[in-house]
Amino acid sequence: MKIIQDKQNVLLKRREVKIIAEAGKNPSMQEASKLIAEHFKAQEENIAVKEIKGKFGMKTFLIEANVYNNKEDKEKIEPKKKEKKQAGQAVEGKK
Repeated sequence: MKIIQDKQNVLLKRREVKIIAEAGKNPSMQEASKLIAEHFKAQEENIAVKEIKGKFGMKTFLIEANVYNNKEDKEKIEPKKKEKKQAGQAVEGKK
């Protein structure tokens, strides 16, 4: 793993990192979060992986992520994920 960029954002209370990781296949968001947590000695719940980029045929991937100081800071700044609807529920507002 090689660190490309490591920037401390004091205003948003986070650390913005870009790393290059080697893997046999495209790492999932959870795998990337675990990899970053191990390297930066942070908890996985405080990490928000923005994107994972890979080039065809290459085994290296660019991972962009934000490492927050605590969970509360992450919840204030990061957009909330939408919940999936259960099968059989009616969609409100549509006719």
